Amino acid sequence: MVRYIGIAILALLVAGSWYMFDRSGDEVRDMEKQIALLENNDPEERTPKLKSEMSGKEGARIFNGILLTFLSAGLIGIVFVTTVLPLLADKMTHAIYDSGEEVERDVFHQARVLMAQGEWEGAIEAFRMGAQQEPLNRMPYLEIAKIQKNQLEDSLAAITTLREALEGQEWEEDNAAFLMFRLAEIYDEDADDRKAAVAIFEQVMELFPETRHSANARTKLHEWGMA
Repeated sequence: MVRYIGIAILALLVAGSWYMFDRSGDEVRDMEKQIALLENNDPEERTPKLKSEMSGKEGARIFNGILLTFLSAGLIGIVFVTTVLPLLADKMTHAIYDSGEEVERDVFHQARVLMAQGEWEGAIEAFRMGAQQEPLNRMPYLEIAKIQKNQLEDSLAAITTLREALEGQEWEEDNAAFLMFRLAEIYDEDADDRKAAVAIFEQVMELFPETRHSANARTKLHEWGMA
C-alpha cells in the first residue's frame, strides 16, 4: 500500500511539473508575439520589460524541464523495479518450468544448515540421507568423517565411515584414491596406526599402478622410510 501511495504522489508531482512546463512555454510564446508586435511601434517602451519578463519565464521553464526530467526518471524507475521487473521475472520462471527444465535440487542443503547450527549428529544423519540419493558422491562421506573426527573427536567412527564408503560402492579411480588417502591420514595422525596407513598406501599402488595416485602413495612411503 505504501508503495502505491508513493508512486501516486510521484505521478502527481510529474503531472504538476509537466503542467508548469507547458504553461511557461505558452507564456513565453505569448511574450514573443507581443515583443514582435512592439518591435517597430513601442511608444511606451514596454519591450525591455517584456524581454526581461520573458527571460525570467524561460529560466523558470528550464528549471521545470530539469525537474520534470528527474521526476519522470524516478517514476519510471520505481514502476519498473516494483511492477515490471517482478512480472518479467515471473514470466521467465514460468518459461523455464514450462519448458520442462528442472532446477537442480541440493540434497545436502539441510545437512549444511545443521552444520552451521552446530547440530553435528543431525548433520551426519542428513548427509547419510543425501548419500542414499547420490551414492557415488564422495562428499557426504568425507563430511561425515570430518565431523566425527573434528567435532565429535571420534576418529574410530571416522575410520568406520570411510571404510564402509569404500567397501559399499564401486568408485571411480579418483574418488576411490581420495577416500583411501583420507583414511590413511586419519589412521596415521589420529589413530596412531601408521602400519594401517602404510597398508592402505600399498593397496593404492596395487590398485592404481602407473598413476599419479600410485606415485603419491610411493612418495609418502618414501617420506616415512618404508618404500
